[in-house]
Amino acid sequence: MLRKTIVMLLIGLLTNLAVFANESKKEKEFAEKVKTEIAKLGTGTDAKVNVKLKSGKNLKGYITEINADSFVVMDKKSGTNVEVAYSKAKQVKGNNLSKGTIIGISLGIAVGIIILIFAARN
Repeated sequence: MLRKTIVMLLIGLLTNLAVFANESKKEKEFAEKVKTEIAKLGTGTDAKVNVKLKSGKNLKGYITEINADSFVVMDKKSGTNVEVAYSKAKQVKGNNLSKGTIIGISLGIAVGIIILIFAARN
């Protein structure tokens, strides 16, 4: 009887360890994804970002600094720099346009101007 109890406890313990290891791996992968997205946005007043933290707090501002384990956001509301660990971020939304989007918009405007010029001549 004691042997069965010990075996059942060991099975339960190993199952919990496997679940914990899987969750830890997912969190690390998400933190790496956040780190990659922050690196794409860069720093400065043009690197606008909305960050939702796991604690429930929201930050809105721009990225002032990028570090190995964290990034710093100048919070628009308080005017203070807030250091955010990549692992503490729940969601990050950048408000910057990608280069492809900028090129597409520019080409659209150029084509529109050319069409207007030709239409005015006729």
